[in-house]
Amino acid sequence: MEYFLIIISAIFVNNIVLAQFLGICPFLGVSSRLSTATGMSMAVCFVITLATLVTYLVNQYLLVPFGLTFLQTIAFILVIAALVQMVEIVLKKVSPSLYQALGIFLPLITTNCAVLGVAINVVTKEFPFAGGMLNLGQSLVYAFATSLGYGLAMVIFAGIREHLALCDVPKAFKGVPIAIISVGILALAFMGFSGMVK
Repeated sequence: MEYFLIIISAIFVNNIVLAQFLGICPFLGVSSRLSTATGMSMAVCFVITLATLVTYLVNQYLLVPFGLTFLQTIAFILVIAALVQMVEIVLKKVSPSLYQALGIFLPLITTNCAVLGVAINVVTKEFPFAGGMLNLGQSLVYAFATSLGYGLAMVIFAGIREHLALCDVPKAFKGVPIAIISVGILALAFMGFSGMVK
């Protein structure tokens, strides 16, 4: 049951973009077309899950035992940057077609604060429905569900933006203003789930 609560909470209730406001730059920048939003969502899903696994292990078996928890943020940034570079190199050699499909999205993820935010949440935030801190299995489920929530919000928003491009929007609201208003309305819609999980 606790895994189900973690999934519902991460995707709908505490959506990383719409409730915690992390990863806004790529969310607004890459969501103009549905195809690019889908590609970015898949890349973020993969990197967030992998980065959470590695940062959790680094924190539990390196930083905490040696009393270096004050270096969490710096260590996590370095781990995420190294992971993204390694994933990029491996994908380029193993699957050139997937590497071409992801294109610029992989390097962009290095600077996506949602990846760092999830890694820090896992090791510092207490989850009432999980009885405190998350273990490794719960952390991976949380990371994967959070990235699914990020992808869901991005794909919905990209669909809205594609539809808005075809609509007759008043001149004062064209472009970024109508996009920001749409994000606000989307965030309000996701707030409807807030009573489901604490």
